[in-house]
Amino acid sequence: MSRATGTVVVVGSLNVDQVVTVERHPSPGETVVATSMTLLPGGKGANQAVAAARRGAATTMVGSVGRDGSAEVATSLLADSGVDVTHVRAVDLPTGLATVTVDRSGENTIVVVPGANGATGREALLASATVVASAAVVVLQGEIPADGIAAAAGLATGRVLLNLAPVVPVDPAVVLTADPLVVNEHEAALVLAQLDPGAVVPTDEPALVDALRALGVRSVVVTLGARGALVAEGSAEIVAVPSPRVTAVDSSGAGDAFVGALAAGLAAGDGLLDAARQAVRVGAFAVQGAGTQPSYPRLDDVLPSVDAAGSPS
Repeated sequence: MSRATGTVVVVGSLNVDQVVTVERHPSPGETVVATSMTLLPGGKGANQAVAAARRGAATTMVGSVGRDGSAEVATSLLADSGVDVTHVRAVDLPTGLATVTVDRSGENTIVVVPGANGATGREALLASATVVASAAVVVLQGEIPADGIAAAAGLATGRVLLNLAPVVPVDPAVVLTADPLVVNEHEAALVLAQLDPGAVVPTDEPALVDALRALGVRSVVVTLGARGALVAEGSAEIVAVPSPRVTAVDSSGAGDAFVGALAAGLAAGDGLLDAARQAVRVGAFAVQGAGTQPSYPRLDDVLPSVDAAGSPS
């Protein structure tokens, strides 16, 4: 491992993922029998921190866990992946929980119980102000309180990578600190509506990107799953970044793998487009393994290639 230049500080959630596998997802009111159940470390924040660290970034996690047995599961792969966990604090709330249901095609549904993540608000961020302010890249998501997201964005002196997922209400000024804003196509529409409640929300992704930039977002990355991503900086032309074709085993956490890898690339000095090209390959690698954090590649892993895999989907 040797890629680190600047540091990545991830401010966000830590969960235990209860991963349940099924042949198919149940319809409303229906009961199906699962084929397996596993407890794994998760949470968007922890996932992104592990992904960044495994791609060579000097990474620190800022977040909260409970004083319970689940905390050990939630943090088990952070230190093992080289993440600094000295700013993960224990609070008198249960560790966050995500119930992830994965069908035989790799598609998933997720229900999150925030628990201790609700304690990562403004007060917690002020206690970690120095480490946040010193970061080259500060990574934020939507699984902690809005005042914690705002405090972290305000403390940042480096680049803010805002992955507003889920899309929670935040001050528009916080969204405008993003460089980049990373969202999928559905989240992009919700963020646009939040920034401009009167806007007519476009249905195609490039128009969504243009609308977000017109409202002052400096750079936008829209993730498109197996299709890759769209990348736009300033007024430059939108660039489509294709993803390799792979056989998906479990798509849960693939977006977090992308975000962590993108942050690692930016911290190492890569441009946004080059970092995104690497990040789509990391995301494609991740969907080939079960679970979230255990599926993330390290620097010595061979990533799937668009050229080697043929034309991207």
